[in-house]
Amino acid sequence: MPVINPQSGTRIDEIAPSIYRISTPVPPNPALPAGFTFNQFLIVDDQPVLFHTGARRLFPLVRDAVASVIAVEKLRWISFGHLEADETGSLVEWLAAAPNAVPLCGQIGAMLSIEDAASRAPRVLSDGETMEIGNKRVRWFDTPHVPHGWDAGLLAETTTRTLFCGDLFTQAGADHPPVSEASIVGPSEAMRAAMDYYSNPRAAAAHVERLAATEPALLACMHGTSYRGDGASELRALARVLAA
Repeated sequence: MPVINPQSGTRIDEIAPSIYRISTPVPPNPALPAGFTFNQFLIVDDQPVLFHTGARRLFPLVRDAVASVIAVEKLRWISFGHLEADETGSLVEWLAAAPNAVPLCGQIGAMLSIEDAASRAPRVLSDGETMEIGNKRVRWFDTPHVPHGWDAGLLAETTTRTLFCGDLFTQAGADHPPVSEASIVGPSEAMRAAMDYYSNPRAAAAHVERLAATEPALLACMHGTSYRGDGASELRALARVLAA
């Protein structure tokens, strides 16, 4: 069953071969009237990767979701786009639970925070660097200040053409399908209009175009539904509205 915790609503769904989306809904509240979701992604291979740790208070839920697919101790890489509670909040807990795991991040993130904050030295990926994790390969993209944070970056899994696009397409709402073929640009722009999370939209457009050139088939979003289809078209539509 995809729902692994009925009380919280936390669920796990396979959205691409051996790639899982873990999602915990947040009910509507004064700060987020439509509610919200916090999503993490698990890549299962010889060297499993968790992208986004989840906030510290979500650690038991995310850990149980991972454990429903693989032994937590098998995790090898704990990755994230930038330093923020929902992306790195339970990094310490994950490194304790998975004794062979190491943080996987970009150069700026390692320099600014992770080399000091983590109990084990990170594996640092340079911009555009690809690393094999078994049958799959992950590739790192530096995206400084996109959508926010000097240390920002994104990870892709190249064999399935999955882009783990972090906050790029943040969507409000607590009830989303795990993956959809409907455009996510409109919902993400509605969220940006209500609560602008881009530090420099015009400059962001060039980075988004670079991501579009990889022609992703799946956009794995940190907040909201993931998108399956012409990812390049979605990214270019986003770039156009950011540059406007």
